[in-house]
Amino acid sequence: MHFNIPDTQDTIASIATPIGESGIGIVRISGKDALEIADEVFVSKDGFKPSDFKTYTVHYGWIIKDKEIIDEVILTVMRQPKSYTKEDVVEINCHGGIIAMRRVLDLVLAGGCRLSEPGEFTRRAFLNGRLDLTQAEAVLDIIRAKTDSALRVSMEQLRGVLSKTLNSLREILLEALSTIEANIDFPEEELGSVNLKQINEKLIKVKAGLSDILNSSRQGKIFREGIRAVICGSPNVGKSSLLNALLKEERSIVTAIAGTTRDTIEEIIDIRGIPVRLVDTAGIIEPRELVEKKAVERSKNAIKLADLVILIFDGSKRLSREDTFLIAKLKKKQGIAVINKIDLKPKIEIEKIKKRFSLVIEISAKKHKNINLLEDAIANLVYGGKINSSEPIMVSNLRHIEAIREAEKLIAAGANSLDNKLHLELVAEDIKSALGCIDKVLGRGFSEDLLDRIFNEFCIGK
Repeated sequence: MHFNIPDTQDTIASIATPIGESGIGIVRISGKDALEIADEVFVSKDGFKPSDFKTYTVHYGWIIKDKEIIDEVILTVMRQPKSYTKEDVVEINCHGGIIAMRRVLDLVLAGGCRLSEPGEFTRRAFLNGRLDLTQAEAVLDIIRAKTDSALRVSMEQLRGVLSKTLNSLREILLEALSTIEANIDFPEEELGSVNLKQINEKLIKVKAGLSDILNSSRQGKIFREGIRAVICGSPNVGKSSLLNALLKEERSIVTAIAGTTRDTIEEIIDIRGIPVRLVDTAGIIEPRELVEKKAVERSKNAIKLADLVILIFDGSKRLSREDTFLIAKLKKKQGIAVINKIDLKPKIEIEKIKKRFSLVIEISAKKHKNINLLEDAIANLVYGGKINSSEPIMVSNLRHIEAIREAEKLIAAGANSLDNKLHLELVAEDIKSALGCIDKVLGRGFSEDLLDRIFNEFCIGK
């Protein structure tokens, strides 16, 4: 989807809270005419108008149309430049019903506002210099965070931890570039060996800094997007019971009838700070009719796309033909074997399973026994036991990762040219290109298409 380039001179407004029934709904206005438009629709208890109010003040009153009270509200004034958008901002806290909010918004729009585009408030915050592009993108990540860890990483990015690190590396590159260009412009003043060594040290330092950021990208991507874990197994081994045990609620129907699950069921849970998208699949069986055939096909496709497979067995029975087939099928997949129903008399040949899986967890999904051991195993498998979830500099955005990776390659090429005593103009070009990559992340150089792509992912009102 592409929308026209919004006019930043317009005053914009929209509902900033989800549509539905709630205690409070917010209509947000931003722009040069925000206070004037608020004057037309708001009557305060003390008789003063919003244009008379001091910044960062909250006022009780009513939204009025033709002497009719539309809603009883609280109005907040934030004057430029100390507001979210660095423009005059008015927020009207209405009752959270659809009709009340819609009528307030319609009045505001009739007063001279334009309905905002998706993400336009944050876009203005970026264009007006309140946020750089990494911070603006962090706003969306905060909204979409699925775990406390994901929220913490996004908040660090909003605070500018990534920006500060990149700006610091950028300054080092500019120092190196200025020294090189001084030598190119004034060749009669030879660049001493000490300065060459200093430039090389600067490039090595920048490359190490970029590498550190990239090394955190896997963790950051996990916190942002999570992992896809598929629960699979023969019919009636307890896949749905395991899903319910992990969710700690009855999400899937559980019966003694094999093949009750006829479709994949997905839920997101937080396991030790990791967003895990759990997929409960239909049992891999020889389908008896069309619906079962489609269910089995979906199960196979889910397994193919999985980051992690949890293969579950019925510990009270010997390995079936389907079990053996699945063990062979998942040979190349990262997986955990789960022996279910340990509350019953064991009959399964566990040694055969251990030959294929290094991780074997014995549980009772029905009695919620050892579920914590499975959660620990999932977390340890993802983290490798080495990831610190409180690491402040984490890059999770694919756009950032690609640009930083390219910058790292260019710096390595520049350092290599310096080591091989190639012409300094080649080194300078690599540094300039690397600076361009860093600027792309920070939003120092941007196109309207890039901004459209980023902010079109936002909801209207943010």
